[in-house]
Amino acid sequence: MIKPQTGSLSYTRKAASLTAQTVVQTRLSQSDGISEVLVVCPQVSLLNCEVSSGRVNYSGKIIFTVVYSDEEGKLCRMQKGAEFSHFCDDDELAPAQTAVCALSCEKVTTRRDGSAIIISAVVTAEINVFAPAERTFITACEGAYLKTQTKEFFSFITFSGECEVEDDFDADGVDDILVPSACALVTSAECGTGEVNVSGEINLSLLAMRRAFPASLERVIPFRCEVPCEDSFSGALPAVRAEIRDMNVNATVDDERGKCRVEFSCTVAVSGYFAQRTEQTVATDAFSCTNTVSGETARESARIIAERKLYSERINSPAAAKAKLDFTCRFLAVACPVAEYEYVPASGAVEGGVSAILLYEQGGDVKSTAINIPFSVRVSAAEGASAQVSVCGVSVKQPTEGQIEGEALIKVSAAYPRVSEAEYLCSVEEGAALTPSESAVTVIIPSPGDGLWDAARRLGCPPEEVAAANPDLKYPLTGGERILVYRKK
Repeated sequence: MIKPQTGSLSYTRKAASLTAQTVVQTRLSQSDGISEVLVVCPQVSLLNCEVSSGRVNYSGKIIFTVVYSDEEGKLCRMQKGAEFSHFCDDDELAPAQTAVCALSCEKVTTRRDGSAIIISAVVTAEINVFAPAERTFITACEGAYLKTQTKEFFSFITFSGECEVEDDFDADGVDDILVPSACALVTSAECGTGEVNVSGEINLSLLAMRRAFPASLERVIPFRCEVPCEDSFSGALPAVRAEIRDMNVNATVDDERGKCRVEFSCTVAVSGYFAQRTEQTVATDAFSCTNTVSGETARESARIIAERKLYSERINSPAAAKAKLDFTCRFLAVACPVAEYEYVPASGAVEGGVSAILLYEQGGDVKSTAINIPFSVRVSAAEGASAQVSVCGVSVKQPTEGQIEGEALIKVSAAYPRVSEAEYLCSVEEGAALTPSESAVTVIIPSPGDGLWDAARRLGCPPEEVAAANPDLKYPLTGGERILVYRKK
């Protein structure tokens, strides 16, 4: 009679990777003195993310910084904030699970609604959900023979934390800061003992006023965040995202020196996950000499970060603009640059475009138009790789009338995974009794690559008996051998 023995281990698996989008709106009253909206810069941040039965609920806030011209043509600034909540459904979701959510903002539009102006933005949420699970495996089986192998298994651990970043610098001839926009790029991340160390850069882009005209200022600010995590161990590479929260920019003008002192502060929130590796000897196959054997097989697959690389490339290419531009336009500044992109595994390239707002002077008036600078940055090709992109140093020129060219520095932080797959028996059941062979000798011709276990299974004999009867065989087999066993009457 077949009597299996089982063992079990608790672990955390990646249950789902979800994407959701929602539209967030705010309303500007024309009584605010708005003649024309020139620039809208959104800054989105996460407030909360929880998993319930069949649903992930998340909420956040978005702050729109708006630059507009009043009825006298003067450039003014205002900020409008809005909180939002949304959800994403999946049948596998349950309250005991944990979600890691990253928000991004795209497709900002403005439209008039009677005497008001409506500003809309599409907020995208990328959500990874992790669930507790139980791994059951066969450890021994009386009455049957087991093929055992040592497999690697992974359990995922999530983390999150914050750090404060401050910087100050001088800006010559600047009278005021109209719009600050910032993007955080993770350049390196590694687990230590009891903490996760994340380093990166904040690309700060400022739209300022300089002698009655708008101008662009840019600065790269490094940051380092040490996130406490009891389960962290040295050497693991985490998947991690960084987000700017509670950004504050103050400008103090020194008229005597002709300089402006810019003080920047923000909170950088990082969140992510890493995989803890263990090795376990498990049964992958079973057979009996007296009965048929059936079993249930479990399969696990884990995608873990194996390498992280940083790429940097300056691009220069023809750009597209919404407005018709000619030599009557004097380019003044580029505001709110952001990279919109996708990673193409087949070609190993990050492709997309730099979207920004170009401010220019025409006929004595300051105007604006959306521009897009296409780019393609070659990185290593790998299935399942992910990329984060930031942009800085954006400039636009008009070499020939009606044709514009854009230049920018593109930085890509790419994470390359490896996939670990494990298959093992989680149950064994006894089937019908086998009819004993009447033959004194059984001979088989193996398939190329077969091992001792494969031969024993086909012969229905214990592996040690097959090895003793065929001592000259070398495994794996080539397929040209003859394997035989003798049976005593």
